[in-house]
Parts: sequence; C-alpha cells; structure tokens
Amino acid sequence: MHRYRSHTCGELRAADVDTEVRLSGWLHNRRNLGGILFIDLRDHYGLVQLVVRPDTPANEALSSITKETVVRVDGKVIARGADNVNPELPTGGIEVEVTAVEVLGAAEPLPFTVFPEDNVNEERRLEYRFLDLRRERMHRNIILRSQVISTLRSKMTAQGFNELATPILSATSPEGARDFLVPSRLHAGKFYALPQAPQQFKQLLMIAGFDRYFQIAPCFRDEDARADRSPGEFYQLDVEMSFVEQEDVFQVIEKVMTDLFTELGGGREVTSPFPRIPFRESMVKYGSDKPDLRARLELVDVSHVFAGSGFKAFADKHVRALAVPDTGDQSRKFFDQLGEYAIAQGAKGLAWVRIGEDNALTGPIAKFLTEDDVTKLIAEVGGKAGTSIFFGAGDFDEVSKIMGAVRVEAAKRAGHFEQDVYRFCWIVDFPMFEKNEDTGAIEFSHNPFSMPQGGLEALRTKDPLDILAWQYDIVCNGTELSSGAIRNHEPEVMYEAFGLAGYSKEEVEREFGGMLRAFQFGAPPHGGIAPGVDRIVMLLADEPNIRETIAFPLNGNAQDLLMGAPSEVDDARLRELHLALRKPAAAKPAAAKPSAAPQGESESE
Repeated sequence: MHRYRSHTCGELRAADVDTEVRLSGWLHNRRNLGGILFIDLRDHYGLVQLVVRPDTPANEALSSITKETVVRVDGKVIARGADNVNPELPTGGIEVEVTAVEVLGAAEPLPFTVFPEDNVNEERRLEYRFLDLRRERMHRNIILRSQVISTLRSKMTAQGFNELATPILSATSPEGARDFLVPSRLHAGKFYALPQAPQQFKQLLMIAGFDRYFQIAPCFRDEDARADRSPGEFYQLDVEMSFVEQEDVFQVIEKVMTDLFTELGGGREVTSPFPRIPFRESMVKYGSDKPDLRARLELVDVSHVFAGSGFKAFADKHVRALAVPDTGDQSRKFFDQLGEYAIAQGAKGLAWVRIGEDNALTGPIAKFLTEDDVTKLIAEVGGKAGTSIFFGAGDFDEVSKIMGAVRVEAAKRAGHFEQDVYRFCWIVDFPMFEKNEDTGAIEFSHNPFSMPQGGLEALRTKDPLDILAWQYDIVCNGTELSSGAIRNHEPEVMYEAFGLAGYSKEEVEREFGGMLRAFQFGAPPHGGIAPGVDRIVMLLADEPNIRETIAFPLNGNAQDLLMGAPSEVDDARLRELHLALRKPAAAKPAAAKPSAAPQGESESE
C-alpha cells in the first residue's frame, strides 16, 4: 500500500464497503459520543468521516491532537446506518473505522478556526493566509479561479488564438498609472518597469504577423486598492487580433464569455447577444458607463420639462427622473429610506412624487408643479397610476452619479431587480477627447492609441469633443471587466490625434518612437481587449471583494503580511544597484494618479 494514501478523502463510496484503505489529511472536526470518536478528515478532494472505537491506540492518539493536525489513518470502509447517512456529503453513505494512526504534521494552537469558519479580520486572515485558504469558501474560490483560467485558455485556442508571452521587464510608460520600477545592476541609474499591460507588445506582435494572440497576462500598477481592484498586480485575458473591425472582436469575446459563464455560473441565465449601448446613452439612461442591467429601470432626462419652470429647484438645471412602477402602496418609509440612500451618495435630498388616479400627483413637490409640468412629465417617463417618480437636479455628472446609484437601489427595494442572472453589455462610442475642467485643455478621455471614428478627416474637420473613438468596454452586472479598442495603426493619424491633445511631433516621437517606427513598416489594422480574470472570478464566486479571489493578495496598503513585503534591503545590495535611500520624515502612501491607459486596456481602469 502507498506510504500515505490508497484513496483521497473525497472518493470513497458505498461500493468501497469492506475495503481496507489508507487516508491522509487534516483533522477537520472531532466529536466524542460516549467514548466513540467521530472525526472529519479533510484533504483537497473532500471530507470523510472516521469512526474510532474506545480503548484503541487510535482513539487515544486522536483524542488529544489539535485540529488541523495532518494525520495518516488506516482502516476499513463500513456502511453508515440508514439514520446516519449524510445526503449532502458525497462520502455520506460510508465511514472509515480506524485501526491505526500516524501523525504526519503536528499543528500548534490556531490563530483562528478553519472549521467552523468564524469571522476574523482581514489583516489576520492575510497574515495566516495558508490557514485561510483551508477554509471551504476560499478553497472553492481558488479552484474556481483555476477552472476559469483553464477554460479561457481552451476557448481561445479553439478559436485559433496562439498563447504568446510578452516581457515582464520593460520600459517605463510616460503616462497612465504609476509604474513599479526595477533598478538595473548593469546599467547604473537606469530602471526597468513592470508592465501595466502588454499593450505595445501585443500590437507589435500583430505588426510582426501573428494575427491572433492571447495570454493570461500579469499586469502591475502602483495604484491604491479598492473592492474591485487589487493593489500591485492583477491578471487579464489579453487579446489582440489583426484585420478586424469592432464587431469581429465582439463576436470572439461574446462567445468566450457566454460559454465561460454558462459553464461555471451555476446555471444562471447569461445575456446573449450582448446589447451595444453608446456611452452617452448609457450615461443618460443608467447614470453610469458600467450599468447594472439587472435593474429593470431607466433614467429619463426631463430637463426640458422644467426649463424656465417656476419651480426654482429644477429650473435651468439638468434634471433626471426615475419612474418606479407599482409603488403606489409603498409606505412613507420606502421613500424616506431611498432618500437617505441618495444622501449617502452625496445628494442633498431626493425629490419625489407619486401618480394616483386621473394622473393626480401627491408627494413633497407635487404642489410646485403646474398642470402643464405634470402632463409633460408623465408623458416623458411613461408613468401611470401607482408609479412613483424620483428626481435628481444639478450638473450632469453629479446627477448621473447619484441617480445611477438610486436607480439600482430603487430597483432592488421595489422588486424590479433580477437575481441570479449575468447581464452583459458592450459600451461603445466613447468620446476620443475631453476638456480638462481646470485648464480647459483638450485631453485624451480614454486610450490614446485608439482609432478615431472618421479617421484623419474627423481629426482635421470636427470639434475634438465631438469625435468618437473605436473604443469599447465590456460590462457585466455593473462591473467593468475590460476596456478595448480598434487601434490606430497609421503614423499620420497618430501625430494628428496627439497634436489635438497638446503633444508636439517631437514629443510623440520621443515618447512613442518604438510604436511609430513599427507602424512605418507595414502595420495591419488590428484591435483587442483584455477582460480581467480577477473580476471574472469575483462575479462567478459572488464575492464583493476581489482579494477573496486571489490566493496571496496584498492588503489594502499594498503589503504582503505573510511574506513581509515590501521589505528593506541591506546597504551592500543598494550599492550593487547604485541606489541611495532618501526617506521622508513621515511617509504617507500617495494616491496613484488615475490611469490614462496608454499601456492598454485592463480591468483596473
């Protein structure tokens, strides 16, 4: 028999009754019933119940060892009595009567329990991550992550893509998020940068003629953490294709995402095909460029209804309305709580009215609306008796942010929110440029390497703020999975686009000379995208925080509490790297500047 096991803990069944077996695993749980020990033994594959009779050497040994001790047991598989069968456990029809035991790895008293999974703060969990990963939920998440990556690889390969590696040590990016820098020992005073994304390299692969590329790419950005973004590093399904238009990219990614979420989504419905929503339409209807389409409500721009109105709170402002059907019988508490939610999002309050019979309005602002206001308003929102209408007024961006959040919350509270579905969409037609509110200068609003719609002619003849780009985002359930674009592969277009953003020809050549040089030697039209692996797993696992999907994440302060990174290095190593330290008097973690993404699209934008 094998030194450690003849079977795993998850594979024994009724067919194995009367078989002599050897198992190894962790002591998960122990119960003493009148001297008979019942022990749950756990390994990667599952759980099996051991029974240990009194007055046996095995009973004495297993009575005193701590939970999470690693043991090897020998024994015989026996059938459980009918009353003791556990139908929720794959091995629930049998148990193993133990005849011998050996301790393989003793466990000290635990800093927190693995079973039951008691609440413990995140810092403690990350400090003892190897214990945290033994918990069923975390173990399941990491296995799910492995399944996601394996499935992505197989789906991409099946569509004719080649997995190609791009460099980890590269040149620093002149824009975008803050790089992680690696000092060069051989070239004093110079640094490599860890890639924020493989953007330029994957474009160079297209220029080199490889046609369809992908990789599960590690990306590094020195940015602050948030719930859907891990500090330091993340992984993405990086994709690039030659001789394609926007719709070609959509067809590939829709199939991959639909198949992936169908296979690993636990039977939940998946949107197919994904709707295409222009950016400006999304901002008006949903208050966001990453709309949660599970909420079956839309915002309506009613600014014109109140233009010049006698109701000063709305007059000459941007006003967005949210009609919520079937809320006529809701108590005042429903409206007050939704108002409190809006205030928590930054609003000063939340105005509302309720439509009764014969279109009569009730509510705090009903008395301020004229008969003409009421007629126009009801027509605009498609209201009827029993519909409540909520309002946000102010500047466009502020109203979008607040009412976008209220839209989703109202849908949840009023029963207009779909559960257990994956609602995907594409956000398309992003503006190429935007105006800096402080300086008034024209800047890129997204990825500056994107192809403008209309090409060179649009850049030369249109108002920059009216130019749209062949840029797109993929969104699922209100989470942005990735940005992508059809690339600008023409040097003349690149010079013109960067010129509108204030770059001289010399600056473009200095900062992006490698790409420009490549474009001058026969570049095919190409485009791509890079859905975030971490966020995909987060959605499939129903986890609110991305760190729950990563085996060994940094904490919110970008520290590895288990391994002690970042760490100091000694003076000899600093001298070898030609470095000297200059520490601030009181170091505070600086916020990374927002990504302008010249390095490429990714989950962290």
